[in-house]
Amino acid sequence: MQRYYIVLLFVFCLFTMAFTEFSAQEIVEKTIEVAGGSRYDNSVIHFTFRKKQYSSNRKKDGRYTLERFIDTPNGVINDVVSNSGLIRTLDNCSVKVVDSMVTKISDGVNSVHYFANLPYGLNASAVHKELVGESIIEGKGYYKIKVIFDQEGGGTDFEDEFLYWIHKEDFTVDYLAYKYAVNGGGIRFRKAYNPRVVNGIRFVDYKNYKTDNLALPLKQLDKLYEKNQLKLLSEILLEDIYVYVYKDCC
Repeated sequence: MQRYYIVLLFVFCLFTMAFTEFSAQEIVEKTIEVAGGSRYDNSVIHFTFRKKQYSSNRKKDGRYTLERFIDTPNGVINDVVSNSGLIRTLDNCSVKVVDSMVTKISDGVNSVHYFANLPYGLNASAVHKELVGESIIEGKGYYKIKVIFDQEGGGTDFEDEFLYWIHKEDFTVDYLAYKYAVNGGGIRFRKAYNPRVVNGIRFVDYKNYKTDNLALPLKQLDKLYEKNQLKLLSEILLEDIYVYVYKDCC
């Protein structure tokens, strides 16, 4: 009997060692490196999303600008979010933004750049990561990384919760889910597809799914996806991607 318990203990230790081969931080660092690494922090990126133009400019010293261009009957609106805050122009003429709209506009610009450049951003100081398990989706093994944010530095949606399914061998974000509170709340599950690398930085499109059960833990969404129990809402498509990496990078 004693030998039986020793064998069980040995098997348990092996399982634990396999499960904790990498920490959440190490997994995220490998994933960012695979997707573009230091190029993110020293590059200019342009893309089109839902007929709007987006552009980012990041420097190694931490300076950045995130832009959105919107064609309107009155001209082109350019929203610029940077280390200094928000600036809006209309055909290059400065526009006063009322205080009640600053956060809404900034969040709209930030969120598109955030998803377009994933996994970049998962190492921000306000981000807390936790390895909450592993799973198999469509025959492939994944780490499940839960992400939450500090109130300070985490933006107005700091209470939102995210979960990322990261491929155990390729270290790519192939699926993600998030739970948000604004506008009555909701849950989304996204499947990445159409991966491509532009000047050393990896981009994907997404199939965007939902569930109406807002009490459902995010970590169960992979099972619902495999059972075709999630509703397809839309596709997230990035077009006209252009990347310039500064010569002193990498």
